[in-house]
Amino acid sequence: MPHPELRKLPSVDRLLQQSAVAAARAQFSHDLAVAVARDLLDGTRAAIIDQGQPCPAPDELAQTLLARLHAAVQPTLQPVINASGVIIHTNLGRAPLSQEAQAAMLLAGEGYSNLEYDLAAGRRGSRYLHAVDLLRRLTGAEDALVVNNNAGAVLLCLMALAHGRQVVISRGQMVEIGGGFRIPDVLLASGALLVEVGATNRTHLADYQAAIGPQTAALLRVHSSNFRQIGFTAEVSLAELVALGRQHGLPVIDDLGSGALLDTARFGLAHEPHIQESVQAGAALVTFSGDKLLGGPQAGLIVGRAAEIARLRQHPLTRALRVDKTTLAALAATLGHYLAGQAEQQIPIWRMIAAREEALADRAAGWAARLTAAGLAARVQPAASTVGGGALPGETLPTCLLALPGLPADRMAARLRTGRPAVVARIVDDALCFDPRTVLPEQEDLLLAAILAAHRGLAEPGQ
Repeated sequence: MPHPELRKLPSVDRLLQQSAVAAARAQFSHDLAVAVARDLLDGTRAAIIDQGQPCPAPDELAQTLLARLHAAVQPTLQPVINASGVIIHTNLGRAPLSQEAQAAMLLAGEGYSNLEYDLAAGRRGSRYLHAVDLLRRLTGAEDALVVNNNAGAVLLCLMALAHGRQVVISRGQMVEIGGGFRIPDVLLASGALLVEVGATNRTHLADYQAAIGPQTAALLRVHSSNFRQIGFTAEVSLAELVALGRQHGLPVIDDLGSGALLDTARFGLAHEPHIQESVQAGAALVTFSGDKLLGGPQAGLIVGRAAEIARLRQHPLTRALRVDKTTLAALAATLGHYLAGQAEQQIPIWRMIAAREEALADRAAGWAARLTAAGLAARVQPAASTVGGGALPGETLPTCLLALPGLPADRMAARLRTGRPAVVARIVDDALCFDPRTVLPEQEDLLLAAILAAHRGLAEPGQ
């Protein structure tokens, strides 16, 4: 005999004819409304049968359906205020773009552009020219190419130069970075044959020399990015590797990962290898990311010798990895900041790295004063920010945090993460904390409003 509560369930048509739903139907397609209504009724039916739940009232079902319909058409990608203190936060989209880069993307995307059209000659051009001259000037390289990310850049280099042949790499550089990206896997996917040399902690020039043979196509150096070896270690310098490559007519591919154009040591951090240094040392190809220490959009940048870049440009994989017009527009604007000598002022991640502890303390104190005036206990405490993004492992920058003592930190953090805008903070000594280093100045009012709203939510009955 059917469960009595099941008899109360409306049909799909009756549910869609509820007054609240019918009034909003024009906002949604018929197919979407029917599909969501069926899912809702199926879930409700299962709850009645399996869990003994009562059938919701018609108005409640209608409101649930409307909420799900609105959620279905909302984009899942949304802005987040990063108050964690991790500057290049991979999970939060890595480097935020400068205002000029954002404007360039909008301009390129809102209409037509000369992406692959030579306006002067009146014929087809190349999309890569929009970044090549800028990269040449900044790095000193003969030529350049842009693909969709650095993993793609490394894969393209290996496929074009070493497919079916051997690539020699130090065992200490067989790294895995975030997301399970492993250098050995990329080598395998490229069709190149991996030749490991040296020990995990010590590799010498003689190790490379002994591994070179008739099937060797290239020497590969990979920057360790997100870890550091200390103690009894030894590695071959890029200059030594390039000299060895020249003796045997072999190109050296240098995967730098983060891609710094500025000297990180100036900001109290360890030295991160410069792209310019690798080019000057004679690497045939240098690969790096666009959205890490460069501070631009996601892209894989390759600079180096003209002959090798030409081989990459002609490879079929290049088309599969090519970037779109908005990426190129943002990249060109970002590179322009470096050429103008304004990277520290215009590129957000470099503003964050350059921010002084005294200025951060003042911002945190201002936040604490505003929250205290609104009735919420707050204090300022010293701490450290990190660069993140697989760059400068173990390196930190002094900062001052806004801390909210006496609140249930986990519950407060969860409310902030699910708010609008979402806020990601960190917990230190059981207190929810917010690092001003990674909060953009224009986000301050939004952040404080979100904190107060989350606090009010905790005080609601049942919370």
